[in-house]
Amino acid sequence: MLQRKTQTAAFWRDQFELTQDDLDFIHDLVLDADSPLTTDQLSLRLVEEYQRRETRRMESELAKGKIYQPDKSYEVGQTLVFPAMDFAVAEVVATRPGENPEHGDFSVIQLQFADGGAKREFAAGLQTPHRLNQLNGQSIVGENDLLSSDEIYGLYKDEIEESVLYALEEGDRHEEFVQVSDFWLLSDMLADIHVGHLNIAEAMIEMQGRPLSSQEILQEIDINPDISEAMQVISIDHAMSADDRFDLVGQGTAHLWFLKRLEPQEALEIPPLLRVHAPRYNRALLSVELLQIEWELDDEWGESGISNDVPSVVPSTSFALSYPHRRYGTLPLNTRTRSFFPQGSEGRSMATVVDGRWGKRYTTWVVHNGRYVSGLSEWMEEHNLPVGAQITLERTQTPGEVVIDYRPRRMKREWSRFATANQGSLGITFEMNKIQITCEYDDNLIVSAEDTEQLDDLSRRADKANMSLDEIVEQIVPELTKLSPQGTAHAKTIYSAVNMFWRCAPGPVFYALISNRRFRDSGGGFFALEV
Repeated sequence: MLQRKTQTAAFWRDQFELTQDDLDFIHDLVLDADSPLTTDQLSLRLVEEYQRRETRRMESELAKGKIYQPDKSYEVGQTLVFPAMDFAVAEVVATRPGENPEHGDFSVIQLQFADGGAKREFAAGLQTPHRLNQLNGQSIVGENDLLSSDEIYGLYKDEIEESVLYALEEGDRHEEFVQVSDFWLLSDMLADIHVGHLNIAEAMIEMQGRPLSSQEILQEIDINPDISEAMQVISIDHAMSADDRFDLVGQGTAHLWFLKRLEPQEALEIPPLLRVHAPRYNRALLSVELLQIEWELDDEWGESGISNDVPSVVPSTSFALSYPHRRYGTLPLNTRTRSFFPQGSEGRSMATVVDGRWGKRYTTWVVHNGRYVSGLSEWMEEHNLPVGAQITLERTQTPGEVVIDYRPRRMKREWSRFATANQGSLGITFEMNKIQITCEYDDNLIVSAEDTEQLDDLSRRADKANMSLDEIVEQIVPELTKLSPQGTAHAKTIYSAVNMFWRCAPGPVFYALISNRRFRDSGGGFFALEV
């Protein structure tokens, strides 16, 4: 049986590219469906169409003459079709006896092809086997043993979708097609949503002071009633997604619209000190003790931590607050906390966080790609929480709502490491000062700064100068060891100090420690300067 090109990897991976006929097919497909179709649905139907076209073309070409097979005999004037030569058509113009003892008696036919090129000769009546002979009566357009459209799409999904999306998003006719979420429809299927409608939507959200669903917004907007409710929702969603004023957010399982200007800056843009650096390092050299410390820290960008997220049936969890999150009033989305908040990989979702001590409610924003929850600066300030504070989260019966608290203790003045950025250089110094603390905390993590803007400036200058982690650790460790009577600094403390101006997971920090000959592992997670 002839190998169809739609059955080959080479076609879908290297040759497949949408044509105008393909776009006409997709246009009619969406129009006839009278509803949006997903990229998956369009791609699969296009694969089916390619298979149908291929079969139709093969049948049409084969109808032009008799299929050439070397074991058959032919006469002058007969028209032959050559499937193996892309269905070339030729006329038999002459015959003569063949001359090759290996093949016995056979004929040679002379053919004039339809393209007008030079005459060519082929064997006929050949008694010896040949790969072009059809065996067992198998049809050249038969469907036996062919991959189905579902199977083809499963094998080459990425390549097919890439071509489809490119044509619909950037091709010559991209203006005809509209994408809303993962659904495609025709632009002339949309309801007319003008700027006046969007101004009403903005005013509604501002007056309510909360995100609104598309259905709530449509109740106050006059849209052609002949258009179905589903298409009205798609139309308003498309119009609002194209307007910079609006932001599609999630709250539980619902998708809602809010105003970007009412969202905190930390929700709209990842703050500099939450943008992680990821230098390469040899993780295999980290000791079991350091890996245990890394697990305790459970940095959201770390490679260690609990093997799986804390299950949703676990009622509460706790973690220590790091400097970057204290700086911006955010919470990490790590293996301990992630299941307590709405899930996602991109965009933002909303969650309500309730102060377990005073009952105050906070609207927070789950920034999925940044792996943090923003909107708790006020809560942290009101309770005067230090870096290293033990924070607890507790589930409630209400979806999208979490209770937050800390572990209280009698107010006491405790020692903290205070950082000061050196003006005019990339240096940082530390000294010990007392601060008031009213909660349980990790003594090894606690660091403070009177001038956080100064540290922010140091962070910008370090990035601009491409300062390496090795340079930072080599500078910080001597500063920290001088604060201890034993002349040591804990790995957690070094990690915490580095993250005051250079965001990094624990693994690379610990590797920078053990790979520097100036430092000595003193045991128990502590490091000292080599004498």
